[in-house]
Amino acid sequence: MTRRIFVKLFAFFFLVIAVSTVTLDFTVRRAWERSLYNNIEKNLSQKVVMFANRVRGASPDQYPQIANETSAAAGARATIITKDGLVLADSEANPQEMENHKTRPEFIAALHGNMGENSRTSHTVGIDFLYVAAPIPNGAVRLAYPLSAIKEVNSQVRKNLIKSSLLAMLVALVLAALASRAISGRLRAIMVFAEKIAAGDLSARVDAADSPDEIGMVAAALDRTARRLEHSFHEVELSRKELETVLNSMQEGVIATDVDGRVIWANRRMHELLPNGVRIGSPLVETLRDPDLLHATEEARRSGIAATERVSWSSAGRSFSVTAAPMPGGGVVAVLYDLSEIERLEKTRRDFIANVSHELRTPLTSIQGYTETLIDGGTSDRSSTQEFLEIIRKNAARMSRLTEDLLTLARVESGEQSFRFASVTAASLVEEAEESLKEQARTRGMNLRIVETTEERVQADRDTIHQVFANLIDNAIKYAPGGSEVQLGARVEGGVVEFFVRDFGQGIPSEHLPRLFERFYRVDKARSRESGGTGLGLAIVKHIVRKHGGTVAASSELGKGSEFVFRLPVAVKPAEMARA
Repeated sequence: MTRRIFVKLFAFFFLVIAVSTVTLDFTVRRAWERSLYNNIEKNLSQKVVMFANRVRGASPDQYPQIANETSAAAGARATIITKDGLVLADSEANPQEMENHKTRPEFIAALHGNMGENSRTSHTVGIDFLYVAAPIPNGAVRLAYPLSAIKEVNSQVRKNLIKSSLLAMLVALVLAALASRAISGRLRAIMVFAEKIAAGDLSARVDAADSPDEIGMVAAALDRTARRLEHSFHEVELSRKELETVLNSMQEGVIATDVDGRVIWANRRMHELLPNGVRIGSPLVETLRDPDLLHATEEARRSGIAATERVSWSSAGRSFSVTAAPMPGGGVVAVLYDLSEIERLEKTRRDFIANVSHELRTPLTSIQGYTETLIDGGTSDRSSTQEFLEIIRKNAARMSRLTEDLLTLARVESGEQSFRFASVTAASLVEEAEESLKEQARTRGMNLRIVETTEERVQADRDTIHQVFANLIDNAIKYAPGGSEVQLGARVEGGVVEFFVRDFGQGIPSEHLPRLFERFYRVDKARSRESGGTGLGLAIVKHIVRKHGGTVAASSELGKGSEFVFRLPVAVKPAEMARA
């Protein structure tokens, strides 16, 4: 860059100097020549008058001496001529050998009483002269100045002009080198700055504080532009990140394509929904092969308005409502609303209503039938009447338990149930359950026994944990054979306390274990209803344990019995809390 700028600057300086030299040569030199010529002519005119005055008062034999003296004094050739053109005396030639001057222009003018002037080459000596003639009686006198002197002076002036031009060229060379170095350094800084900006480094800056010229102004303008661009880019980037954060936090899957149908972006939820992830840059059909979804995106791209479709992914067991909308750049953005949970909750609601209706229908039918029988006086036997009333009482109690369990489950699920957590030992919870429920087990001919315990502490609500034990023990008593044993206890396992209730009944088939804690789910529906169960006890257990931050599970072996386990985190000790 420095070399290119140097060449350009030097060429510019050379052109300016050359033009100036030529201009001076054609204007100043010519003016100088004209001025010099006029001065010489004026000087000769004055001297030729003096020459004429001397000749007028002299005799002819004095003419040669006067001519020589005048020539020496004037520095010019002196000639005395008669009116017939004959040369009487000449300072540089023999008068007898000289031509007749009758036809000379300056002589003719002098014979007419005027000052005569002419420039030409002398026929006698062969040199260019400036001739000036003045009249005298019966002739004229003339001075001739050699023009070679003027040419010599002009030649010297031209040589000095050329020397000055060469010196100016040398100075211009140095100035061009210095200027090109300074300018190239500043331009190189601007170029490096521009390359950084082009490469995406918007934090690059160029210093132009000490450069008030045009280059400095350009650098300052570029610097201001870069600052504004960086600020605008940061704002755009911040907006993009905010939008991306919002989209990634959505529970709906979002995927966007360009005008060619290639995937350009997808949020985190979309990556989670697809087992193989989303391949950015690939066609949408390679990522989502659902025809309904592809039809929605194509319809939005073609029509320019939003399109909605319902799609089902059998492989994932999910249903979605897809809304595809066109983007300003020609692409399409599709939002997948997961309907699976809504449909599951709707199914749960329908099942819940059906189960409640089914559970209530049997006792209500019994109560209604036996009540109508008693009202109609269908029996006069007191024992039969007593039996009918006992059946009505049992069904009413069953309905009361069902209502109570429904209310309890609803309060726990909705958060209305208040929990008073405290740090308690696992042994105290197990002992309280054994103490309050052992009589119930004894009336059924069973033995309730603690087989293992621990003094490890847990953060728990005593009343609700007691309800958990009551439901599990009541469940074990109902399904275990008479005379058997129900065991309970607690043990520490990997940072949690496992509470367990174990019976030795007929066991539960493995296919029923995953659904045991669902509402109204029963392994043996007939036996459960006969025992007075509502089908909600284990569901209540699950939700209470979850509120404590724990988990619940069941294991069973046919013919050997079942074990229900719920796990609670170990309480943080005061010393550990202080260290934390």
